[in-house]
Amino acid sequence: MNESIRIVDKGKVALVEFDLEGEKVNKFSTPVMSRLKEVVEELKTSSYKAVVFISRKKDIFVAGADIDEIKKMKKKEEYMDALTQAHEIFNLIEDLPMPTLAAINGACLGGGCEFIMCLDYRMATDSKKTRIGLPEVQLGIIPGFGGCVRMPRIMGLQSSLDIILAGKSLDAKRAKKKGLVDVLANPNTLEDEALLFAQKMVEGKKPKRKKKYAPKGFMDSFLESPLGRPLVFKKAREAVMKNSKGFYPAPLKALDVIKKTYNYSNRERALLVEAQGFCEVAVTEISKHLINLFYLLEDVKKQSGVPGVNVDPYPVNSIGVLGAGVMGGGIAYVAADKGVFVRMKDITNDAIAKGFDHAKSLWKKKLKRRRLTKYEFENRMARVSGTLDYSGFKGLDVVIEAIVEDMKIKQSVIGETAKHCKDNCVIATNTSSLSVTEMAKGHPNPKNFVGMHFFNPVDKMPLVEIIRGEHTSDEAVATIYSLTKRMGKTPVVVKDGPGFLVNRLLLPLLAEAMFILEEGAVIEEVDRYYTHNFGMPMGPFRLMDEVGLDVCIKVLKIFQESLGERIEVSELSKKLAANSERLGRKNGKGFYLYDERGRDTQVDETVYAELGLPKPKGGISSKEAIERGILQMINEAARALKEDKICETAGECDLAMIMGTGFPPFRGGLLRYADSLGAEYVVQQLEEYAQRLGIRFKPSESLVAMANNKTTFY
Repeated sequence: MNESIRIVDKGKVALVEFDLEGEKVNKFSTPVMSRLKEVVEELKTSSYKAVVFISRKKDIFVAGADIDEIKKMKKKEEYMDALTQAHEIFNLIEDLPMPTLAAINGACLGGGCEFIMCLDYRMATDSKKTRIGLPEVQLGIIPGFGGCVRMPRIMGLQSSLDIILAGKSLDAKRAKKKGLVDVLANPNTLEDEALLFAQKMVEGKKPKRKKKYAPKGFMDSFLESPLGRPLVFKKAREAVMKNSKGFYPAPLKALDVIKKTYNYSNRERALLVEAQGFCEVAVTEISKHLINLFYLLEDVKKQSGVPGVNVDPYPVNSIGVLGAGVMGGGIAYVAADKGVFVRMKDITNDAIAKGFDHAKSLWKKKLKRRRLTKYEFENRMARVSGTLDYSGFKGLDVVIEAIVEDMKIKQSVIGETAKHCKDNCVIATNTSSLSVTEMAKGHPNPKNFVGMHFFNPVDKMPLVEIIRGEHTSDEAVATIYSLTKRMGKTPVVVKDGPGFLVNRLLLPLLAEAMFILEEGAVIEEVDRYYTHNFGMPMGPFRLMDEVGLDVCIKVLKIFQESLGERIEVSELSKKLAANSERLGRKNGKGFYLYDERGRDTQVDETVYAELGLPKPKGGISSKEAIERGILQMINEAARALKEDKICETAGECDLAMIMGTGFPPFRGGLLRYADSLGAEYVVQQLEEYAQRLGIRFKPSESLVAMANNKTTFY
């Protein structure tokens, strides 16, 4: 008998325990749903006067539906059968004759959140692990177990749209404020508090929960009314289009479903509309791509960074950061925010103060948004200290170097630092372009040296490239891989090589943008092609401003020296390099002009004349502008993956490009996109561009072999 859900007799109260056998989390798979139906039918005819649902998994209530089952389904009919059965079961729960309560600790997401909305009351712990919400749109689907129907009735239109359309989750305090949770509890006494609450329900001391949201105040009442709702839906659609540019169908479908069903009094009819909407988006390639991305991220959680080897990372409780400033302060922030003690070292008090100020400003934003209490703010700041010497370094577990990009200086500083650290301290360099193997020559014990490349801004960019040098040990890699995950970042291990992985694949796009500009392109037009037509978060010119024009030119030179004639550089790059006043966003002037808050305002029209260009005529097509950049990225990715073995798998390459450059997730990543085009098409187009524009487009041997053999990256 499937005992994933069981009833425990507590007198007049039934305590229903979720505890999926052989799994770390509870999830609603087909067998679990069948068992849930049996339990509910037993409760329906029982003599119990109240029911409490609780989980026996650590920090998990119900994580959601079984993603494996969703992934395997291909046809609308398969999805519709599963949803129809789920609706039947959840309706039975909603119609139970006795009052019901969810006792929630930990993750309560997707189907788990939809389940608790069928109950009369919801109690949740104030644990940091407790998150309640509907993240389905992040998988390219919509809530399908009744979430689009029930949440607006419980929380009101505005709050529910905010959660459903963005795939958000709330902590318990915010969920209570929004009306999704009724009572807060202590994690250590949750069961006792839930049973006491249930006893009061039995005694009639708790009123039956209202099923319909009650507006608060005049404006809220207006926006929930038939007159105000069209305005809410209009603004919601505008927000979705602004954020997604229309590339993601799921949020728009969810909005359409809520708009149709919000006023339905017939539950079954409303749920049918939701199910039909779910089926429409679930069968799309976009959903499949987003689910594949979900699995790539889940795989990272299970890995050590050293495939095929059983290796334990060194424990890390404290780290050092060499070089404070904005980068060092950002690294200190992400570490201390997760409970790691940080010792920042620099050569001046002003530099250390700059690092402190940057970290402090990021925590102040959280404090202002009430994501932190004042006590938590002060506690995090107390985890960061500064020094002008190496005092305190002897006890550190890891040191991250983030100083000037100069090989000799780095080697010298790394060697000096190692003298002041314990023998097994791992020293990591945050270099973005210099050889980790060459840099390791400055370390007396290179097995404890590794690359740890953060992307800027550190607090926002999710990727960290972990660069394995020739002598880096498994333990060093595993330690930095584990630390990266603890910091809340996504690690990808790559082999040492020019530009490592992300910059190596990105630089051909940025270099090609300069050639396109040389031919008379309009800067904002090309950027718009990449954002509005292809789905990148920003176009190549805006991205160069973000990285820093001086940095881009420097890395281009390194690439040209390392990779030879196939890296062609426009003459415009040399002209840009000679201008120290045009650095990009960091000094307010690049291809665009920036205000004091670093926001781009408009293209700086003087850049054309400054580069010796006539007034741009435009004329390059969207197709050509995009292909000339993206196909070169695919070409370089084939070399990096298949010839130079910079990373292990196509999945790691795609994960790095999505997390490090914002490559459109809905396209599945650079190499899934390449597979959708086909190697034959990619090679054919590259050859045509090579004949017209130069050797930089020459297809790689590995890509030609794929085209000839009709093979794919996946």
